[in-house]
Amino acid sequence: MRKFKTESQKLLDLMINSIYTNREIFLRELISNASDAVDKLYFRSLTDDAVSINRADLAITVGYDAEARTVTMSDNGIGMTKDELDKNLGTIAHSDSFEFKAERAADAAERTDENTEPGDVKGLSDLTDVDIIGQFGVGFYSAFMVGKKVRVVSRAIGSDEAWAWESNGIDGYEIKAAERAEHGTDVIVYLKDNTADESFDTFATEAGLTQLIKRYSNYVRYPIQMEVTRSRKVEAPEGAEGDEAQPTWETYTEVATINSMIPIWKRKKSEVSQEEYDEFYKTDFHDFEDPARTISVHAEGSLNYDALLFVPGRAPWDLYSKDFKKGLALYSSNVLIMEKCEELLPDYFAFVRGVVDSADLTLNISRETLQHNGQLRAIARRLEKKIKGDLAAFRDDDREGYEKFFEQFGRTLKFGIYQSYGMAKDTLADLLLFYSAKQQKMITLDEYLADAPAGADAIFYAVGDSRERLANMPLVTTVLAKGYDVLLCTEDVDEFCLMALGTYGEHAVDGDEDNKQSYFIKNVGAEDLGLTTEEEKKQAEEATESNAALFDVMREALDGRAEKVVVSTRLTDAPAVLTSEGGVSLQMLQVLKSQPGAAEMGGMPEMHLVLELNDKHPVFAALQAAHEAGDDDKVRAYAGILFDQALLVEGIMPDNPLAFAQAVSELMK
Repeated sequence: MRKFKTESQKLLDLMINSIYTNREIFLRELISNASDAVDKLYFRSLTDDAVSINRADLAITVGYDAEARTVTMSDNGIGMTKDELDKNLGTIAHSDSFEFKAERAADAAERTDENTEPGDVKGLSDLTDVDIIGQFGVGFYSAFMVGKKVRVVSRAIGSDEAWAWESNGIDGYEIKAAERAEHGTDVIVYLKDNTADESFDTFATEAGLTQLIKRYSNYVRYPIQMEVTRSRKVEAPEGAEGDEAQPTWETYTEVATINSMIPIWKRKKSEVSQEEYDEFYKTDFHDFEDPARTISVHAEGSLNYDALLFVPGRAPWDLYSKDFKKGLALYSSNVLIMEKCEELLPDYFAFVRGVVDSADLTLNISRETLQHNGQLRAIARRLEKKIKGDLAAFRDDDREGYEKFFEQFGRTLKFGIYQSYGMAKDTLADLLLFYSAKQQKMITLDEYLADAPAGADAIFYAVGDSRERLANMPLVTTVLAKGYDVLLCTEDVDEFCLMALGTYGEHAVDGDEDNKQSYFIKNVGAEDLGLTTEEEKKQAEEATESNAALFDVMREALDGRAEKVVVSTRLTDAPAVLTSEGGVSLQMLQVLKSQPGAAEMGGMPEMHLVLELNDKHPVFAALQAAHEAGDDDKVRAYAGILFDQALLVEGIMPDNPLAFAQAVSELMK
């Protein structure tokens, strides 16, 4: 019995129980090792005239024996000698593949120089196409997560001898002479016994192995073959009658290739039809609708990677739930590393699906996470720009399609601006759409500004529960009457998004192109829209002062519900309107109050409401008459009715609907 080199027992125990978090990846690791062995043989055939192979014959075979409870991985690759078995499997963390990659790079450098064309060297272009996966020398030992014993039988290319390495992963290993008809390697894993908590039987089933191959190793470049069970229809013999005339079904077995081999994301976009992209998306990402957009990326340079991204045609049902997990499938050398790598997407592009494949990533020893996130961040930044550019093109080239996309995912983009406190506005702001009261369609902020009157310095919006009601609000109709557009916002995130934006675009002040300022984004319910002339302000202030006593009675009657009662500068037809001071609107406060647990949390922001009255409306004359007659009870009743009426116009239910109804009834007597 040979002992493992290094502090073997401690290290091997660490490998089996600590490095990997998911025991099913043992199959991924063994297939990757087999792929490397086949690649090494192919490379040898390019550099050694004595080795002749047909690349079409290179393959990996997976088998199982449910009764014996074994899983077998076989390849017809380069194989190992007795010494190589001892060196590669007896020395933990020794990677023959890593050494091979280094030697290959050195060999390629020797076979060419600055004056040599690649075509002058035999197979030089193919040399660079050999994609070795392994690099740590520990993947093999993942087999002990599911196996109580592992047996490796290998015969090196050009050798007449085969050798068997065998170990239980505890006491050491043995190497003995064995039999194998051809070069290559067999890895036989004897599954552990089932326990009350764990069952290993699924690893010795056709369905279990097929699922793992497709999940982790679907794009390994060599065919992964396995004997599978099929069924076929058998026609009744000619002349048969009765039940015998009915066709029957029989089962049979055949060797099938389980994996797809060639990743669609590595093919040039010009070589792939949209139908192929659509089918890949629907199959791999379990959607029944075609994607709205397909983005293919092939990057070469300081960081090499391939990416295939999709914008879904509809939002997944759980997109806005706390359980939704964003991320792209991350591959390294065609082998799945992570199903959803969250770091590759910002939250505001969480709806994007797809894959990223790079052999340049520095993986950790388990190949389940990354050693250095700097590489990942660099890829993420580039993908973010690609997604933004594609969405901008979508907006400009297919407006109808983009508006359908925005119905599904616009909330995510808006929330991205709010969540980033406006830091993401350079990326997202020009992708936003809002409904225009003036143009009566969805428009971008740039389109709003293109239609703004000369001298405009603000973008106006109103927030409520429906476009129809908003379009008829007194404050909206007043702004529209002055020639300005108003964005009608009906989603709860809209006001938070627009407040986080704060400003957008630039305009020349007084026509001076050297003096430019951003357009302010203003709620029509804000205290100052900048649309009132100095004369109008002066008249309103004088009217407020002359009616101070009346307004004092009304403010007292409202008992803190309104901070001020003033004469309005912006009303034309309505008797009264509620505005706010301090940046918190009525609608925003309603949204905050509606959040789960808001009442228990407390700490709602303070809101200072102002009841603005139209001094040209008959109701105002009635108020003045009641006050002059000394009927302050009527003034108080009017104050409450006007306040609740203004709330209803905003789409907000009064605190005491019954009191409001009774006050109206009393007024009608």
